[in-house]
Amino acid sequence: MHDSFVHKGKRKKLVEYLRNRIGISDENVLSAMNKVPRHLFIESIFEDFAYEDRAFPILAHQTISHPSTVAEQSELLKVKAGEKVLEIGTGCGYQTAVLVAMKALVYTVERQKDLFDFSKNKLRELHLTPKFQSFGDGFAGLPTFAPFDKIIVTCGASTLPTELLKQLNIGGIMVIPLGPTDEQVLFRFTKIGPTEFEKEEFGAYKFVPMLGNTNQ
Repeated sequence: MHDSFVHKGKRKKLVEYLRNRIGISDENVLSAMNKVPRHLFIESIFEDFAYEDRAFPILAHQTISHPSTVAEQSELLKVKAGEKVLEIGTGCGYQTAVLVAMKALVYTVERQKDLFDFSKNKLRELHLTPKFQSFGDGFAGLPTFAPFDKIIVTCGASTLPTELLKQLNIGGIMVIPLGPTDEQVLFRFTKIGPTEFEKEEFGAYKFVPMLGNTNQ
C-alpha cells in the first residue's frame, strides 16, 4: 500500500477545503478524512486527482462520492465513538472507512458482489474493518443487529425505506437521499418516538440509485 508524503499533503489540503469552503466543522469527520487514503479506493489512473472534490467511477457502474458529500453526510449523522452505525451501500468502502476512523461500530450492506469483495479486502488491508459486512439487500437493513444509533444511506432511494426507520433507536438519526434518479434531496430523520420522526432537508444532491435484491 502506497501512501506517500505527497498523498498526505493532498489530504491535508482537502481537509482545509472541506473546513473553509464547504463549512464542515465536525473535527471528528475532518480528522477521519485526513486519515483515510482515498486514492487507494479508486483506480490508479485517477490517483493524481483523488483529493480533488470529484466523484469517480468504480466497479459495477457505481461511483465513489465527492469528498464533500461524504463529509456532509458524516457530519449530519453526528457520530459519537462507540455508536452502532448501519451503512446502506458499502460501495468501494471509502465512506465505511471514514466511519470506522470516526470510531463508530459500523455494520454495512452492499448488493453488488464485485464491490462487496473489493471493499472487504481493501478495508482489511487498511485495518479499518467494520464490525460486520454483509452482501445483501439494503432495503431490508440488518434486523438481526438492530437497533442502530445511526443509519446512513449512500444511494438515492425513490421512496422512503420504512424498514430502516424501524431499525433505529429512539433518538437515532438516519441520513438518506430521496427522490428520482436524476436528482435527490438529502434528508435527516431523527426518531423522537416509536413511530414519530423529525424531518430536516439539506438540499439537492446526485447519488446512484438504491436498488433492491442482490446482483450475483
